[in-house]
Order: sequence, then structure tokens, then C-alpha cells
Amino acid sequence: MSWQTAVVGAIGVTQFQQQGVIGQYNQAVQDRKAAVLEQESAQIEKQTEFDIAQFDKQFQKLEGETKVNLSKSGVVQGSGTAYRIQMQNAREAELQKNIIRYNSKVAANKKMEEASFARVSGQLAYEQAKLAQINTIASTGTSLLTMSSGSGVKIT
Repeated sequence: MSWQTAVVGAIGVTQFQQQGVIGQYNQAVQDRKAAVLEQESAQIEKQTEFDIAQFDKQFQKLEGETKVNLSKSGVVQGSGTAYRIQMQNAREAELQKNIIRYNSKVAANKKMEEASFARVSGQLAYEQAKLAQINTIASTGTSLLTMSSGSGVKIT
């Protein structure tokens, strides 16, 4: 074996190893990105609970102010206009809470979808590295065969 053959073989082995390391690294990066996105999804759900609690607090304050204003104007609580206002406010509050929950669920699902895509991208990066390794083996093998054929050694 000539020194050129040894160098080509060593370069091929080094390239093969580096391609494997790069593929694993790229997959790890995408897996980390997916984990972060999943955490963001969970955080969105926690934020929703907080937002609804804040909304309830504001709604109770508004409801109290409305009752006080109606009482000041001499309206009897639980009758006629006061009752209709109270019912409309309750329906509106429930609608707003549903909107908050819906928007939160959409945002959380989007983060989970991005996380799934990141995992797929990571697996694809790993598979591309494996394919590059196969190409390296084929290329190095072809180079070594060409070098040995050119040196007068006949391969049968």
C-alpha cells in the first residue's frame, strides 16, 4: 500500500466520522428546539389560566360597579332592565372566556406542530448525514480501487 492510498483512506475515514458527528449534532439541535417549543406550549396554557383569572377579577369589578350604579339610580336588583343587563354581561363574560381559551389552544397547538416539525427535521438531518457517509464510503472505495488499479495490481 502506497502512502497516497493510506492518505486517501485516512481522509475517507475522517470524513465519514465527521459526517456522523454533524448528523447527530443537527438532530440534537432540532430535538432541543422541539423541547423548547413544547415548553412554550405548556407556558401558553398556564398563561391562559392566569388570563382567565384576571378577566374574572375585572368582570367582578365591573359587575359590582354596575350594581352600585343601578342601585344609585333607584333600579331594583334582579328585575326588568337590571336583570337583562346582568344576564347580558354574564353571557358576554362567558363568550370572552371561551375566546381566550380558543386562542390559547390554537397558539399551543401551533407550538406543538412546530415541535413535531423540528423533530422530523432533526431525523431528516441525521438521515442525510448517513446518506453522506454512504457516499463517502463509495467515493473513497472508488478512489482506492482506481489507485490500486493504476499501480499495476489487477483486481479480479
